[in-house]
Amino acid sequence: MKIGIMTIPDCATVQIAKVRGYFEAVGLPVEIETVQGGGIALPKLESGALNFSIMNYTAAVLAEANKPGTLKIVADAYQAEPNTFKLMVPKNSPIKDLADLRGKHVMVATLRSVGTLTTETALKIAGLTAGDVRFSERPLPEMIDALGAGVADVAWMTEPFISAYQELGGRMLYDVMQGETESWPIAGWATSADFADSHPREVAAFQRAILRAQHDAQNRQVITEILPTYTKIKATTAATIILGTFPTNLHPERIRRVAEVMREYRYITREVDVSKFLLPFPDDVDSPAPPSPPAAPSTATPSPTKVPAP
Repeated sequence: MKIGIMTIPDCATVQIAKVRGYFEAVGLPVEIETVQGGGIALPKLESGALNFSIMNYTAAVLAEANKPGTLKIVADAYQAEPNTFKLMVPKNSPIKDLADLRGKHVMVATLRSVGTLTTETALKIAGLTAGDVRFSERPLPEMIDALGAGVADVAWMTEPFISAYQELGGRMLYDVMQGETESWPIAGWATSADFADSHPREVAAFQRAILRAQHDAQNRQVITEILPTYTKIKATTAATIILGTFPTNLHPERIRRVAEVMREYRYITREVDVSKFLLPFPDDVDSPAPPSPPAAPSTATPSPTKVPAP
């Protein structure tokens, strides 16, 4: 199975499941591929180039609105907390507050996605709209250099890029995860509806493995140890950066917030029933076992943990 991830904390649980042998235990060999964002991963899921991928909920709602019944979210991945996603500017930037963004160039990982939506909620505070700024796409790893070269004025960032840029003198303009977007559902693990229909055993196996990893991720030490293995976050930084949370359920009410705000900002023009693209967990993982104790730091793959077969 090919899984699309981004090299950011949101995707830690795929790495946990791989290193701790959870995928192997459910009979699911996996290959991991880096993607720029959920919107770009979507056609790869539809074509079969990817079987599962990280998918921000803004992109998922857009997919359901534009092409109903083509996408399934099979597990939650990440929820924002304060200071986990920020608008960043160079240290000598003349931009001092949100009102200064009028006419400025803002970089996001993908357009019409969580980056643009949460930036628009920030712009509203200053009486601005998306039409008052210029948005462009830029892969997260390229944003720091782009700001340094003057390619853009502002970047929508998450870790490890926030910490890396702050070390270079970059400063926060605004924390986009507050007010209307407090405790914002960021992303889930997605597959195509066709793959879910034709490979129910594999999807159930993925759900079992990833949900166990989501439970393990409740232990901060587990996340601290895994981050340096697939991101550019140093071990010392991994222990101190601010992280979001890793939900262990798929509550439609939480994700419905995303659709409601998207309708407010006219990303969609009609109500979208998010429950239609959420795929329930198999019965045997509705009440998973408590999290495993954190593994000792190691790059070796441990013996597979016993998990119910798909």
